[in-house]
Amino acid sequence: MKYLHTMVRVSDVDESLRFYCDLLGLREVKRWDNEKGRFTLIYLAAPGDEDAQVELTHNWDEKGYTGGRNFGHLAYEVDNIYEACQRLMDGGVTINRPPRDGHMAFVRSPDGISIELLQKGEALAPAEPWASMQNTGSW
Repeated sequence: MKYLHTMVRVSDVDESLRFYCDLLGLREVKRWDNEKGRFTLIYLAAPGDEDAQVELTHNWDEKGYTGGRNFGHLAYEVDNIYEACQRLMDGGVTINRPPRDGHMAFVRSPDGISIELLQKGEALAPAEPWASMQNTGSW
């Protein structure tokens, strides 16, 4: 058995690609537009880890999705959790669970999918503004 991908439905391709690629750092590895079925599949992967993919499914006629939390979450290991969270925050993303412990944070995609960020290796030493930042919303 081999892990292939996780699928999440997205309502706005551009907004989702901005989040997953520009801010989170994933790269698009494959795209398929199906005119007859009226959907687009976009496969993303972390650089250097192309075997573990996220499939963004955009159904062209869908007007939006709710209840992203019932999906669970996607998890990504990052080289520096503070830098990753700062990049996301600078891009307008709310840090729902800040990395107070230097190890773990949670954010949400534009469609409400919970994304867990985990520090690669040992946790970083607690640092401000993260150490005193409160949770925002649900994660």
